[in-house]
Amino acid sequence: MKYAFKFALAATPLALVAANPVLADNHAAAEPMSATQGANGPALWKVADEDTTIYLFGTVHVLPEGIEWYDSQINAALTGADIIVTEIPMDPGNEAALQQLTMSTGVLPEGGNLRALLTPDQTAAYEGALARLGVPPEAFDRLKPWLAGLTLSLLPLMQQGYTADSGVEKVLLAKVPEKPRGALETAEFQLGIFDSMPQDAQIAFLLEAVDGIDEVKTMLDRMVAEWAKGDADALAAIMNEGMSDPAVAEALLYARNANWAEWIDTRLDTPGTVFVAVGAGHLAGEKSVQDYLAQKGITTTRVK
Repeated sequence: MKYAFKFALAATPLALVAANPVLADNHAAAEPMSATQGANGPALWKVADEDTTIYLFGTVHVLPEGIEWYDSQINAALTGADIIVTEIPMDPGNEAALQQLTMSTGVLPEGGNLRALLTPDQTAAYEGALARLGVPPEAFDRLKPWLAGLTLSLLPLMQQGYTADSGVEKVLLAKVPEKPRGALETAEFQLGIFDSMPQDAQIAFLLEAVDGIDEVKTMLDRMVAEWAKGDADALAAIMNEGMSDPAVAEALLYARNANWAEWIDTRLDTPGTVFVAVGAGHLAGEKSVQDYLAQKGITTTRVK
């Protein structure tokens, strides 16, 4: 599986999961994930000064039902915080607006057709992937290649038991429905990461998704197993297997990590307690949020 496609699993912008209307009706019963049984639980970090504490918790945006990861330490940090901060605003009832934004951003101009952008060989591979998923060949004709690719990276997961409703952000927010909410980015920014890609790069990403549909669940199962054990190093190692596109890593991961570290540095000037929940790939490996904080002289302490 290509590196860019793997990043779409580990660091997919939350807007693309929360607001993809194509995925809404493609849920299936979850299969048990024995690899997570007996796990120590996902990792939790904190940054603190004399009057401010900021917890950093890595999330997985889609999960199968039945994975037990929420424990007393996570609960204490979450319920004790003054505010919960996610990647994008996740206010109740905003999913319809997010879906509208996703489709308005990710749809080709009038008269455009996705398959018309592909060579005959690419079209054959693409239509074959759709057929294996039980999707009509014309289903995504109006989508830009980046949105079709991201949909194809997530659709096999949804068909095999992963759901956004079981995703970590949704669970956390349901635990503290009255708590104030904040966000590190806007949905427009997240969608723009992909929408600003040149068309040939978008097509290359789509073809990676086509090539990976048969292994996507196995790959994410591996990532989830390491996340559930709290093994950030192992998660990073899986993400780095076959790394070949530094530009994708920079756009999806590193630049955003640096921005978030800057946000945390600034937020330390305001007293209080903050619970920050972002994709687990941002808190693992080199150039993680913690690494960028260290460059600023800010110490991150692992809590669990």
